[in-house]
Amino acid sequence: MIRVYDLPTRVFHWLFAFGFLTAFTLANTIDDEQAAFSYHMIAGATICMALVWRVIWGFVGTKHAKFSDFDLNPSALMHYLKGALSGCNTHSVGHNPASSWAAITMMILAACLGVTGFLMTNGPFNEVIEEVHELCANAFMLVVVLHLCGIALHTIKYRDPIGKSMVSGEKSVSDDNKPVATFTILGVLCLVATLLFTTTLIAQFDPHTSTTSIFGVTWQLSEFETDEHKAHDEHYDEHE
Repeated sequence: MIRVYDLPTRVFHWLFAFGFLTAFTLANTIDDEQAAFSYHMIAGATICMALVWRVIWGFVGTKHAKFSDFDLNPSALMHYLKGALSGCNTHSVGHNPASSWAAITMMILAACLGVTGFLMTNGPFNEVIEEVHELCANAFMLVVVLHLCGIALHTIKYRDPIGKSMVSGEKSVSDDNKPVATFTILGVLCLVATLLFTTTLIAQFDPHTSTTSIFGVTWQLSEFETDEHKAHDEHYDEHE
C-alpha cells in the first residue's frame, strides 16, 4: 500500500460530498419561503469555499492532486469503460479516467451552482437562472450516482476497494511509485478554515431577515423578490 492522496485532497473530497448532499437534501425537503431554507445556501457557500482552495491545490499540490494528473482523454475514458465491462483489469495510480471526468464535472457544476445561487439571491429574479441552477443540481446528483456505481463496479469486479483510498489516502500499487507527502498540517488548516467559515455564517444568521454576515459583509440568504417573481410563484402554486 502506497499513499497517493494527501490530506488536503481527502478533506476536500468529504467536505464536497457532505456539503452537496446537505444542500441537495434541504433544497428538496424545505420550502424556499421558510427561514430554514437559508441553510441550503450556507451549505452551498461551504462547497464554494472548499472549491476555491481545492482549485489552488489542483495547481500546486502533490502529484495526484494536480489537475495535470487527471486523465481527461476521451479515448482513455472509453478504453477504461470497455475494460470495466469486459473484466479487463486496468489500474490507475491516481484518478482513473472515469473518476477524473467525474471530479472535474462535479467541480464545474459546483461552480455553476455557486454563481447561479448568488445571482438568484441578489436579483433581479430571472427564471432562466433558476432553471439553470436546478439543472446543474440534478446533473450533479446524476454524476454522483454514476460515480458511486462506478466505484461499486470496480470494487466488485477487481476486488479492489478504491473507495478506501479517499479515507486512508493509500492504494495498492506497484512499489515503483513513490508515496506523496501527507501535508497533514495544511489539510487540518483547510478543514478548520472551511468549518469556521460555515459556523460563522450559521452563527450570524438572522432568520427574521434571512441574512448572515462575515468579515463585515452582509449576505442575503433568500431568493431576490420582485413582483415578477411573486407572480411566477403564485402561478406555479395555482397549478400544483
